[in-house]
Amino acid sequence: MGVSADNLRGLALALSSSIFIGSSFIVKKKGLKKAGSTGVRAGSGGFSYLHEPLWWFGMGTMIVGEAANFVAYAFAPAILVTPLGALSIIVSAVMAHFMLNEKLHAFGILGCILCVVGSTTIVLHAPKEREIESVKEVWYLATEPGFLVYACLAVALVAFLIIRLVPRYGQTHMIVYVGICSLMGSLTVMSVKAISIALKLTVQGMNQFVYYQTWILTAVVIICILTQMNYLNKALDTYNTAVISPVFYVMFTTLTILASMIMFKDWDSQDATQIATELCGFITILSGTFLLHKTKDMGNSSRRNTEPNEPNASSNT
Repeated sequence: MGVSADNLRGLALALSSSIFIGSSFIVKKKGLKKAGSTGVRAGSGGFSYLHEPLWWFGMGTMIVGEAANFVAYAFAPAILVTPLGALSIIVSAVMAHFMLNEKLHAFGILGCILCVVGSTTIVLHAPKEREIESVKEVWYLATEPGFLVYACLAVALVAFLIIRLVPRYGQTHMIVYVGICSLMGSLTVMSVKAISIALKLTVQGMNQFVYYQTWILTAVVIICILTQMNYLNKALDTYNTAVISPVFYVMFTTLTILASMIMFKDWDSQDATQIATELCGFITILSGTFLLHKTKDMGNSSRRNTEPNEPNASSNT
């Protein structure tokens, strides 16, 4: 099965996004360590990193990566773009091995290989992006009964989690915060994809910002992102990042692909073999991501044991 030109553009943008985002974590971490050596560390409540150019360079790199990811959704289906986010983990793991002396052990290498194999499988079998000629067409897809049911269920579940479960279980069960972030994240991606398509068509000479649907979708993006980031910050502040990251990635990616299947019907033109192959690729990526996070500290245990007096400068970003 050949890869379409739009899929190739989306692939290139998604890969560049992973490189920028993955490297931004390392650059920011080096900036945090440098700032912490002369001031109060971020982990202790300090903000000296705001005066560190290296940290700001890392933030700029992350913004570029997120922008590339945003544009990628205009060319390729979510089932291709979203799973490739796992490659940023590989980039950061490899760079940390060389730049931060956080050794990449055998299980880490195996996790990287699994992510690459899974990503390659999805890329080679990804469905061709359907031709969208107007935001009105996206609006029609978003207001079809199937996606309306999904969106209403997602919003209702988020409301239930926020109103009933967050006060009771937010501080003891991470799935509450992660569930809110993942459900809102799936709606965010669908809205972002619509806005990126609107920008793409506008650049091509067909102004999509004259339609009220574009502005409604823009408002949905803002609301979803603010809600998602609020509860993601709560989750990261309450629980271990090494546990939150893989669980959030699995839930967010799964729900995003499900939402994309319902709204854009990405797999209508594919047979059972192609769909099964993509699912296998997705599961392979999840396995690699889980392995990377589960064993990420194994390579550093011996160095920490032999250097007990070394200050702990590896705070999470």
